[in-house]
Amino acid sequence: MTRFLRALLVLAAALVLGVGAPASAAPVRAQHLGADLVAETTSAAPGSTIWVALVQDIDPHWHTYWRNPGDAGEATTLKWTLPAGWTAGDFVWATPERLPVGPIMNYGYEGRVLLPVPVQVPASARPGETATLKAAASFLVCADVCVPADATLTLTLPIAAGTPQPDPEWGGAIAAALAAAPKPQGLKAAFQVSPGALKLAIAGAPLRGLSDPDAYFYPYDDKLIDHGKPEAIDRGPEGLTFTATPGYDFTGGKAPTLAAGVLVAGGKAYEVIAPAGPSPPGASGLGPPAKPSTLGLPLALAFAFLGGLILNLMPCVFPVLSMKAAALAGHAGEAPAARRQGLAFLGGVLVAFLGLAGLLIAARAGGAAVGWGFQLQSPPVVAGLALVMFAAALNLSGLYEIGTSIQGLGAGFAARGGLVGSAFTGVLAVVVAAPCTAPFMAGALGFALTQGEPVALAVFAALGLGFAAPFVLLSFSPALIRRLPRPGTWMETFRKTLAFPMYAAAAWLVWVLDRQSGDLGLARILAAGLVLAFAAWVYGAAQRRRAAGGRAIAGLAVSAVALMLAIGVVAAGGYGAPAHADAAEPDSPAAGVPAQAWSPDKVAALQAAGKPVFVNFTAAWCVTCQVNEKVAFSTGEVADAFRRTGSVYLVADWTNRDAVIAKALADHGRVGVPLYLVYGAGGGEPKVLPQLLTPAIVADALKGAAPLSSPPSPGS
Repeated sequence: MTRFLRALLVLAAALVLGVGAPASAAPVRAQHLGADLVAETTSAAPGSTIWVALVQDIDPHWHTYWRNPGDAGEATTLKWTLPAGWTAGDFVWATPERLPVGPIMNYGYEGRVLLPVPVQVPASARPGETATLKAAASFLVCADVCVPADATLTLTLPIAAGTPQPDPEWGGAIAAALAAAPKPQGLKAAFQVSPGALKLAIAGAPLRGLSDPDAYFYPYDDKLIDHGKPEAIDRGPEGLTFTATPGYDFTGGKAPTLAAGVLVAGGKAYEVIAPAGPSPPGASGLGPPAKPSTLGLPLALAFAFLGGLILNLMPCVFPVLSMKAAALAGHAGEAPAARRQGLAFLGGVLVAFLGLAGLLIAARAGGAAVGWGFQLQSPPVVAGLALVMFAAALNLSGLYEIGTSIQGLGAGFAARGGLVGSAFTGVLAVVVAAPCTAPFMAGALGFALTQGEPVALAVFAALGLGFAAPFVLLSFSPALIRRLPRPGTWMETFRKTLAFPMYAAAAWLVWVLDRQSGDLGLARILAAGLVLAFAAWVYGAAQRRRAAGGRAIAGLAVSAVALMLAIGVVAAGGYGAPAHADAAEPDSPAAGVPAQAWSPDKVAALQAAGKPVFVNFTAAWCVTCQVNEKVAFSTGEVADAFRRTGSVYLVADWTNRDAVIAKALADHGRVGVPLYLVYGAGGGEPKVLPQLLTPAIVADALKGAAPLSSPPSPGS
């Protein structure tokens, strides 16, 4: 047999067996990318489904877009032209990347990306023939500018009987792209929407114990969320809860009933389909849907003003108001000066309230789970405030003078420095009072933080007006001013006496810092306090030397260096872990009643077991909380009520920032502590107790929450 005949027979056998030439395609160069249409296998069998992929090789620093491009952009598309009987499905989209551009967030791809498409081969396809698949691809390719790009792509596939062989160049890459594509993986999810927040809870075995600060949810719907706003993450034992800003879909009359998309967590991607409803077990917990405030603006303004008035009675404000008592005492018989002092104090209060409100609104809009009093959740802020209180106490003790001379104390109160001091006192009073929430104030703040910025700031301004009103009215009342004793030598003793509340405030803040940062934080603040006291002593000595006609430059320089050193000790990082970080359970203020750490899952489990539950949302920096714990909880009456009713005592300690606690407070219309909830043994919504407690209030609430079979209390 000649060589020619042998070759002819081999070719004929190949045709009979259906072994044709491998798939072929021609890459196309478009604007800033190369595009190609490739197949997973070298041939196609009649009646089978084959995978064909659109390959994009994108130039460096350029990108194309995912199915949801985000705030801007356009998804890549394919328009097919196929042989008769052939059909193509949708892209299997690869996991996207975040592509932020200034304040907007886009989703897409950089470098090389494969987007597989299932193609159905008809049973009528005949082995030995070839099929040409044609697709018109459209891209939007962007860097600093965006350029539309189009490419006409073709792929020629031989039809062959039997199982096709993997393409040696593209088979593995397409199989890997399919394996890496997001899949459900048995995750359960649900979402809820409240004013300003969309909460998506996802739980399942793949997320058990996962801690990934970069986890992210990519929605399929481009109007589900505001992509440019960050997604806050709360973690539970079996999953995650994302909090995002609702998008345009929720502004119309009919909101979506599903939230679908891709979760990227722990280096893997999962497809998520979440209906509206309660949280799946094991996520961080959506809890009950957040209750939108029913207050209107007029009532919210009235409540804010009343809350500000009552805030003056909170224990946390007493030390700072002692400074105003000293200042006001210097204006007996001086009505114009007293009025200027009152207006300066009002200005300081309003600036501080609006400044804190602006920071709080901005932080929450940025996705941070913070609430009222958030500034005292930062150890450096607590340390700095402790030094300010300590410095003010040293001033009142006479170690040095600010805004007044040694010789003319009474006249000094009327000097310009006195007005600056009044404004600063107003600022300081707000910073210290902010951790407390007074009656009426909680509802007003809850309303404010669900509204737009102008309404929110108006409510906070009303709160400031109420807080400053008593002192301002006093300063504008000539009859009351005239009743004050005239300035004299008694003021020096009075002034030094008022230093001790300031020392007490500084000591309290040092205790808070110890609770937050442990021994290292305590050592740092004590060292800084020692250096600050030295700076104040040197400064006071320099003042006295200058008043006597001597030179004080060296003393002032030493004092300035020591002051900068004290500030540096506080401002430097490296605060330690909380002193109670290793404790299995929190300290229990209720005498003889063991406390357990609060969590939404623990509340649900105890309710399911038919147990009454008392939850104490507290913080070390909340003076009202500490007073309640001493006055109400640390009594035999309350301890006996816990034992008789079988109630479980849970403590949610918000001393350090905790997103789960912040979310729970928001769910109950609160932005700060204290908050006291009592869950009945029969389940249902909790009873909210007043912010100022007595033993009788706590005992009666526990009695009402107990199961009917509980023994009656003595005397009932």
